[in-house]
Parts: sequence; C-alpha cells; structure tokens
Amino acid sequence: MTKRFCAVLDTNIYVAAFFSRNVSSPNKELMQRWRNGEFQVIACEFLKQEIVEKFLARKISPTRLRELLIDLDRLARLIVVGDDEIPSLIPADPDDDVIIACAVKAKADYLVTYDPHFDVLGGEYGGVRIVKALPFLWAVRGDRPPGD
Repeated sequence: MTKRFCAVLDTNIYVAAFFSRNVSSPNKELMQRWRNGEFQVIACEFLKQEIVEKFLARKISPTRLRELLIDLDRLARLIVVGDDEIPSLIPADPDDDVIIACAVKAKADYLVTYDPHFDVLGGEYGGVRIVKALPFLWAVRGDRPPGD
C-alpha cells in the first residue's frame, strides 16, 4: 500500500486535463485517481475562483466547470488562507503566492503545476515539493521514475 498524498493542483493541471485528447494523459489519470480517492486534493477559495476564470476564458463548458466545482466541494479539503499568511515569493506572478500559501498551510506533500514561475523556489518550499504532473503521478502510483 502506498502513502495517500495530499496535493494542491494548480489551475493549469485542471485545464490540461480537460483539453488533453490523449487517453493516457497524466493529467486525466490524476483527475481520475483523485476522484477515486487515491490522493487528497487541497484547495482554497482563491484557487477555485482562478479555475472559474481560466475555464470561462477558454470557453470550457459551464457544465464541465460546474461538475469540477461540485467535485472540489465534495472531495477536496478546502482551507481558508488569510492575507497575512501569503508570502511574497514569486514576483513574476504574485497570484502564485496564494497557491504556495494554500499548500504550506495545509501541509500538502505536493504542489503540482506546469507554471514556470514556481521554478524560483527550486522544487520545494515550506516542506511542499513542487513538481509537474508526471512525477506526482509516479508518486501516487508508487512507481519509480524511469532511470531511477
């Protein structure tokens, strides 16, 4: 039995899962594994609002957006991040500071993102590993990365 991880999924993971046409997409598999209870997603109100904005901007079906929001309310651990809990870490995109604060406050194992702005943190901050979808998927599966 592998450890059940807690993770904050950045908005770009949800968008990538929706747009992927590849049946073996790591993003789609992560969404399915989350919905199957194989790991816990952590979110905050800011992240939910950002998901709404990005989905609407990309003209993703309101029905699909509503389904995701219902799943987040039903399956994710929702936390409140106060303004005083948000560090100034990512000058290129201060909105990303809220995502980091959400992950750190919740003591997440991972923050999963494709956003290169997080690279300034060197792959870890406050005990949270910052990775792309595939390495996180390997961790959820209990796999070793290729060449490891």
